[in-house]
Amino acid sequence: MGKKVSFEDKLEKLENIVGGLESGELSLEESLKNFSSGVELYNECKKYLSEVEAKVTKLSEDLVEKDLD
Repeated sequence: MGKKVSFEDKLEKLENIVGGLESGELSLEESLKNFSSGVELYNECKKYLSEVEAKVTKLSEDLVEKDLD
């Protein structure tokens, strides 16, 4: 079983991919491969952030309910 990669590590890798694509120094094949990896990382990061946002919203709602009691 592989080691779980942190959000921060995924984000850093995504930033590196974007930098490589922006540099224009990659071949078309490398660019396509990196773009595909970047899209996958972006989707993983977006999903994680959505899950975190839902947890924060739930915790905030719970806190407001406790304050009202």
